[in-house]
Amino acid sequence: MSLNPARVLDLDPLLDDPDTRIVVCCGSGGVGKTTTAAALGLRAAERGRKVVVLTIDPARRLAQSMGIDSLDNVPRRVKGIDDSAGGELHAMMLDMKRTFDEIVEAHADGERAAVILNNPFYQSLSAGFAGTQEYMAMEKLGQLRARDEWDLIVVDTPPSRSALDFLDAPKRLGSFLDGRLIRLLTAPAKLGGRAGMKFLNVGMSMMTGTLGKLLGGQLLKDVQTFVAAMDTTFGGFRTRADATYKLLQAPGTAFLVVAAPERDALREAAYFVERLAAEDMPFAGLVLNRVHGSGAAHLSAERALAAAENLDAEAAEDLESTAVENLDEARIVDQEGGKAGLRNSPDTYGSSESPASETSAPDGSEGPAGSDGSDEGSPAATDSTDATDKTDAPTDTPPHGHRTVEQLTAGLLRLHAERMQLLSREQRTRDRFAALHPEVAVAEVAALPGDVHDLAGLRDIGDRLAANRPELPETDA
Repeated sequence: MSLNPARVLDLDPLLDDPDTRIVVCCGSGGVGKTTTAAALGLRAAERGRKVVVLTIDPARRLAQSMGIDSLDNVPRRVKGIDDSAGGELHAMMLDMKRTFDEIVEAHADGERAAVILNNPFYQSLSAGFAGTQEYMAMEKLGQLRARDEWDLIVVDTPPSRSALDFLDAPKRLGSFLDGRLIRLLTAPAKLGGRAGMKFLNVGMSMMTGTLGKLLGGQLLKDVQTFVAAMDTTFGGFRTRADATYKLLQAPGTAFLVVAAPERDALREAAYFVERLAAEDMPFAGLVLNRVHGSGAAHLSAERALAAAENLDAEAAEDLESTAVENLDEARIVDQEGGKAGLRNSPDTYGSSESPASETSAPDGSEGPAGSDGSDEGSPAATDSTDATDKTDAPTDTPPHGHRTVEQLTAGLLRLHAERMQLLSREQRTRDRFAALHPEVAVAEVAALPGDVHDLAGLRDIGDRLAANRPELPETDA
């Protein structure tokens, strides 16, 4: 199930190249973008680069895996890495509202900045308006690149339903804030006084009044004040979004699409690959996380299931045979002193009375079995007690070790069959993606038994990415 060597993604040359200044890890949610970004950042730093990793993951797992209590809008140096090559690793997490505030503070004087920051519409917009997170991620990327403190920036894109949101949302937000509706709403604020009233003829006044009723008069006023202040402060949102968009198209940027070997994730990856090509974005390749493997891939699912069924059948036969033997043993009455004939006597098996009862007179007098008047040590009496004890014992318990081994082996074979079926589904999904995009280079990482929570785990992921080792970890014999 290995990939064609011509399509294997070699990441070390990409990370070592000084011309590579930005690596963007993108993809749909839940495919391991955060872990991939952190692992690549750590590997690049330990190979001599000065790296900052920007994450937008609200779970803050990146901070935990790097041994940092918390991340905020300021890059923080990660301790404990191998810096023998002279590299550094810094990490930060996007604070959407703080980034927006920094934009205002950087482009407005104190008085105007206070007006904007205290504006209710601005506070709502900066706290969670659709597309704001993606817009601020691109803004923060532009800020980090402009500072030129780091020679490599690794970006973990926002978690979203669609991988395309990272590229689409900033333009959508910019188009909304620079659009005709907003321009219309801000016209009175821009023209002011009589000029504004003159501009707003009867029809315009009616429409503005209707919007005021729909949106609320105070909200309409807040929007007008906010957009007018922002526009006169540092220009349109769309212009800024376009500037950062061009940064992503620059030769020093490399996009890595991260996915899992699942249908939905690879479908999103295929869309993103096509979109990057259409937008002339520099695309490096695909990172395929959580790829399952097996150390016994030569044993197919069909053969494993067939072997498990055979073992189950053998175990059932052994159980039945053992139960019959135990039943026979419970019925056997060992005789001594010439009484062996009773062992197979039809009367014994067919009667509810024991042999002892048949040889004893109803009145307690001597019978044929004891002419000397004594029945002490009578074989019939003794063996009747033994037979009762044997009947009370379990009659259907097979040898425990034998049964346990067979059942355990059958269970393991079924687990292996499930794993091989999973591998087969993953391979078919990967083959479909490869058929659609044979030009895409791929690096694979094996599915690990647990989450990565420290630098050692990130380092292992980086090693696997660079060495293209999707297989399970090898164990020493």
